Amino acid sequence: MAEELEMIVDDAQSHMNKAISHLEVELTKIRAGKANPSMLDGLNVDYYGSPTPINQVANVTVLDARTISIQPWEKNMLAPIERSIMQANIGITPQNDGVLIRLFMPPLTEERRRELVKKAAGEGEHSKVAIRNIRRDAIEGVKKLQKNGLSEDVAKDGEKRIQEITDRFIVLIDKHLAAKEKEIMAV
Repeated sequence: MAEELEMIVDDAQSHMNKAISHLEVELTKIRAGKANPSMLDGLNVDYYGSPTPINQVANVTVLDARTISIQPWEKNMLAPIERSIMQANIGITPQNDGVLIRLFMPPLTEERRRELVKKAAGEGEHSKVAIRNIRRDAIEGVKKLQKNGLSEDVAKDGEKRIQEITDRFIVLIDKHLAAKEKEIMAV
């Protein structure tokens, strides 16, 4: 019984770690006015008839805080890359000079910064809901074990451990959100 309890706790912690990883990925997609190559993750280019990630057909680098450079390995890929960036509607117009494509990040307005902070807070709330759902499922698992013969004291200790892990992850989400808000609001 005790090892089943440990499995429930470990499983809950593992799922909560995945929820945090997902939050980190989602927060990197929220543009804070700084150039970041991960903004182009998930963007596919038509490479001879098959959709291919942009980083597999070109070299994507950050030139400075507000500029991303995309240098295709084949010159004939300039137009398809430019087209896919326009279709992705990421709010940036590509500048094609015949050799490489530059993306200039426009400075963010105060209003846009507030919208991005709200979007980040929404992602944080989704993660908190996921963490709480994982906690609920883990505690239900502990209660099932208790019905099958686990002592009440051990079950209460297991629930307490699950709650402590949950509290730790909620604090971690709040830290991620505070850091992202600071990054977005920095002028």
